[in-house]
Amino acid sequence: IQAVRWATKKSGGTTKNNRDSPGQHLGIKKFGDEHVIPGNIIIRQRGTRFHPGENVGMGRDHTLYAKIDGYVKFYRQRGGKYNKERRFIAVAYDKDATFPRDPDAPRDRRFKLVDV
Repeated sequence: IQAVRWATKKSGGTTKNNRDSPGQHLGIKKFGDEHVIPGNIIIRQRGTRFHPGENVGMGRDHTLYAKIDGYVKFYRQRGGKYNKERRFIAVAYDKDATFPRDPDAPRDRRFKLVDV
């Protein structure tokens, strides 16, 4: 009896760099003059690339979100420990509001009045 050898395939090699991780979905979610409601995420970021201004809150992962119903405003202002220019995001009641606001100006108020 004689042994018969059949066709074979050599096993493929392995790779080590074939992994990938999903994106983190960072970036600006609402742009300037865009309407937001309370709780809307305005920007997701690592660290404070943008700082919270008027009517904007910051989550523990530095996510900035709207505290009131209004319009998103981006602006720059000097300040802080080294007086460097920082980028801020605010939410204004009116679309034509400008920031930074004059410290002596009266604050904006919105009363939810109902016509009788």
